[in-house]
Amino acid sequence: VIYTVKKTNPAVVSIIVSKEVPKYETYVDPNRQNPFGNLFPGFPFNIPQYRQNGTEKKQIGGGSGFFVSSDGLIVTNKHVVEQKNVEYTVFTNNGKKHIAKVIARDPVLDIALIKIEGQNFPYLSFGNSDSLEVGQSVIAIGNALGEFRNTVSVGVVSGLARSITAGSSSGSSEVLDHVIQTDAAINPGNSGGPLLDLSGRVIGVNVAIAQGSQNVGFALPINSVKGAIESVKSTGKIVRPYLGVRYIVINAALKEKNNLATDYGIIVKAGANADELAVIPGSPADKAGIVENDIILKVDGIKLDDKVNLVSIIREKNIGQTVNLKIFHKGVEKNVSVVLEAAKDD
Repeated sequence: VIYTVKKTNPAVVSIIVSKEVPKYETYVDPNRQNPFGNLFPGFPFNIPQYRQNGTEKKQIGGGSGFFVSSDGLIVTNKHVVEQKNVEYTVFTNNGKKHIAKVIARDPVLDIALIKIEGQNFPYLSFGNSDSLEVGQSVIAIGNALGEFRNTVSVGVVSGLARSITAGSSSGSSEVLDHVIQTDAAINPGNSGGPLLDLSGRVIGVNVAIAQGSQNVGFALPINSVKGAIESVKSTGKIVRPYLGVRYIVINAALKEKNNLATDYGIIVKAGANADELAVIPGSPADKAGIVENDIILKVDGIKLDDKVNLVSIIREKNIGQTVNLKIFHKGVEKNVSVVLEAAKDD
């Protein structure tokens, strides 16, 4: 552990979020009328008032990240750098301060890439998160509580392929699937830092903790993140393949209630709002003839159920790749080939 930490620590950074906020001062208005009239004659009622006197820069958040290239490219969580009109400052392990620019925010995963100016930064190599085993030792490094930079904690892989609903301090939430559970201490501020194997390779990106728990933390598997990193290196932005459907996961209860032909798969269904169409016009799914109420059973032979998510499967594919879908279309089972395209920026 000591050797691994010495080798990897220089590549882990702390991210500070700062913003210009109003600065207020107190003052007393001598001309303010006594609110009690003449009930207390001669008694001064100089109630302090507040007024804005310029602005001041304050830290409003923080997180962690790690270098993935020598020219200053850094991986972190999207929720760490999701705010606009703020300043992001990166502190490297040697205490140097750098202004960072957000390069890309992932439309699918809680991942973002930021960059600082410079060369010859130490960077981390990637492991294979698909080969992880429960009980395997791991190391987490990050800016714990946004205050203790490059804090090291050690634990094991507690579980694999977990699905969680993660909420942020701003009130937003998202479902994260196939995440790694670990008992290595992960605290607020650790978000975006690396989860490492004992060889010092990144096998996950720390992303969330279970509130009110002890030693229940989660990390995005690095194999789900590699595509976004390579996309930014080659195109300057994160480009993801997409299918273009909204859907509901089928289970036994949904099958029984709606008299469906299957208790697994996903049914293509519009959202609650009028603008949330079941099939996005012009999308790969639309071009392949998929319509609302079609049931997608398998993708490239992989059965879709409550453990295997369509999004995670598509995320691992490439733009331009053809995938084979087994579907129920108007009660008839058929195979459909779909050519994946790049998801739109929004």
